[in-house]
Amino acid sequence: RGSLPAVKVAITGGLGFVGTAVSKRVLDLDGVRKVIAIGRNPSPKSSLVPEGMEYVSCDLSQRKTSFDWLREVDTVFHIAAKAGIRGSFGEYQAANFEATKHLLAASEASGVKRFIFTSTPSVVFSNSDVRGGSESMPYLTRRVSPYAFTKAMAEKLVLGAHKPGIFQTLAIRPHLVWGENDPHLLPKIIVRHRQKRLRIVGHGTNKMDLTHIDNVAHAHLCALESMLKNQTLGGKAYFIAQDEPVELWPWLNHIFQELGMPPLSQTISFPKAYFLGFVLEKAWSALRLSTDPPMTRFVASQLAHDHWFSTRSANVDLGYRPIIDMEQAMKKSLPWLRQL
Repeated sequence: RGSLPAVKVAITGGLGFVGTAVSKRVLDLDGVRKVIAIGRNPSPKSSLVPEGMEYVSCDLSQRKTSFDWLREVDTVFHIAAKAGIRGSFGEYQAANFEATKHLLAASEASGVKRFIFTSTPSVVFSNSDVRGGSESMPYLTRRVSPYAFTKAMAEKLVLGAHKPGIFQTLAIRPHLVWGENDPHLLPKIIVRHRQKRLRIVGHGTNKMDLTHIDNVAHAHLCALESMLKNQTLGGKAYFIAQDEPVELWPWLNHIFQELGMPPLSQTISFPKAYFLGFVLEKAWSALRLSTDPPMTRFVASQLAHDHWFSTRSANVDLGYRPIIDMEQAMKKSLPWLRQL
């Protein structure tokens, strides 16, 4: 059990996958006087709200939303976001950019001292391999992914608001978060494989760094502790990863084997998958379908290329090191995966 100087924390998306993991770690710290979870659900089940935490319903995307609860906190973890590939650009802009803009302005006006933004490596997305990428990589410039583009817009806003010693802001970019209670990554892949709708995209030997939820939550606490120790720290983004890149498709086949599923062997070339993604994006947009398209250009590129990043800056500035390795993470996650 750790300790911190007295802090009062608000966590947007505090009942979500990453938010819940961060909330539990914050609640376990000595010195934390208040923890408020912020969400859009007007009345969540009491079992979802950990003991010792308050819950406030708030639609951050609305300009006229009341931010009175900010007067009670000095630190904001802004984790809430619209992720995935479903929905219009306008929906992503409202949830990711507008919500961040309103919350950031209200936080500064309310005297909040620290603002930690949960970003994504997708803000530097490029249609090419990334091996040991650093924070010097430029932001993406194309709207291939509404999620990535609006998160990049929001991240730039957050980092630009940093005022050393007055209003500290920084962003952390956890890469491909997975683990128990993951609502997105592995469950969707497993379902698609069971439905025989999954294909290896590209040559099948590309490497990725998948980051277990325990390490992601740990990184958030490292950011908070580092800001408390150094009141000039901020204005920068940090990649958070497992530091153990794996070949994606053999790794997934290992999971399938552990779950008693046949290995995946069918392939589709990257150019074909990319073109298919383009066609499906147009079709889904024209028909205004509410489901996820089977493929998009962004997903095709992510699945076919190397994607792993250096955590050197996070090591140096935040003291971040993974607290659980891939082998331990797999052993911890498999019992939950077997229940899907």
